[in-house]
Amino acid sequence: MSKKEKQIYVCQNCGYSTSKWLGKCPDCGEWNTFAEELIASKKNKQLGTSSNQPIHLSEIKSIGQHERIFTGIGEFDRVLGSGIFPASVILIAGDPGIGKSTLMLQVSLKLVSTNKSILYVSAEESLQQIKMRSERLDQVKSNLSILASTNLEEILYQLEKTKPDVVVVDSIQSIYHPELSGAPGNVGQVRECAAKLFQFAKENNCSLFLVGHVTKEGAVAGPKVLEHLVDVVIYFEGSDQQHRIIRSLKNRFGASNEIGVFEMFSDGLREVSETSQLFLTHYREPVVGSSISCSCEGSRPLLVEVQALVGRSNYGTPQRTVSGFDYRRLSLILAVLEKFSRQNFGTHDVFVKIAGGLRIDDPAIDLAVAAALFSSRNNIPVDNHSIYIGELGLGGDIRPVSFPSQRLQEAKKRGFKNVYLSSRGSKEITKSGKDPLQIYPLDSIHKLFKPHSKM
Repeated sequence: MSKKEKQIYVCQNCGYSTSKWLGKCPDCGEWNTFAEELIASKKNKQLGTSSNQPIHLSEIKSIGQHERIFTGIGEFDRVLGSGIFPASVILIAGDPGIGKSTLMLQVSLKLVSTNKSILYVSAEESLQQIKMRSERLDQVKSNLSILASTNLEEILYQLEKTKPDVVVVDSIQSIYHPELSGAPGNVGQVRECAAKLFQFAKENNCSLFLVGHVTKEGAVAGPKVLEHLVDVVIYFEGSDQQHRIIRSLKNRFGASNEIGVFEMFSDGLREVSETSQLFLTHYREPVVGSSISCSCEGSRPLLVEVQALVGRSNYGTPQRTVSGFDYRRLSLILAVLEKFSRQNFGTHDVFVKIAGGLRIDDPAIDLAVAAALFSSRNNIPVDNHSIYIGELGLGGDIRPVSFPSQRLQEAKKRGFKNVYLSSRGSKEITKSGKDPLQIYPLDSIHKLFKPHSKM
């Protein structure tokens, strides 16, 4: 080891560094994740040589909506916050084979058709593989510039030479810096390569897309600092379904938790604008254990179907299984139902699922989950023309939710007739005489299950 190099140990899970090897990471708590890395010592630079000077806030030019770059794919632009913000860095992560490369190639081809200069850097696939994908997308004659390389210095040289408007790097875990030790994909390589590309994007007013892998826990592979470094973090969901959901978990230029819905076909991803019909099953008769709620994902109201199955347990410990819903929140709802509606779930298996492969964290669907659980437990059908909107409090009270008018407007548009929601939230809603929706205000959970009330 030369005198200019320093030996450190870096956690491959979270990026924590130390001068000596440790069995357990003190930051993330994982065992045997430290790997040796060599870093070059940097020479001290004299101060006062920088040409970058402070500027008054009033002198900074504002960026309007018209200056954003529109991809021509409406669902993708929605998730980005009405298009690509200039000089932004966007991280797109998802499971292998979910469609990240397909979406990025479609976006690149759309942008090229609008006379934007694009450089697509492929670090995982050969030029022939990208050619085959373009043939599947029926875009063989496009003038899209493609660079197949994993060397960061080669990539930066081409970026300095071409100065593109948008750069796509697929994927960041496959890029390596030749001056750093370690294989591509380790924490040091990912952190340094992302930082260099980030610096180029900001200095040259270039928008940068970084495609990333995910771990088996569902998080972005590599250091957590990667998510903090970029401006927008987008996750792909729904690999086991025909439709794909992209969700913005972080967005400095728009609403976070915004979703876009696509369907995967042989010719690529197609956007789905009417999403509520996609996740609902239309029953002719009332069904046991199935209720409808309206969740707000970003700025979009989305009707979702909650399915519940409650059956007597044949084993010592009852099962609690959820899909698309938080397990701890299910435990909370069951505890409230047992206390305030006198329902016994302690000897029963409970299964709760959000239909369509969705994952919903909006507390507004608590009331629908409670209605589906009560329906399945007592074998009482749920009215298929009713919708349940409300957060369930620990005291058995129904709490109001955000954006009630937008949720009711979506329910009205889809032909629902009855709405159960918090009595406090219903006061904010102005209702006309010709409004087809019948609103049932509730202040506590036990009023929903009265014998005379219809579910």
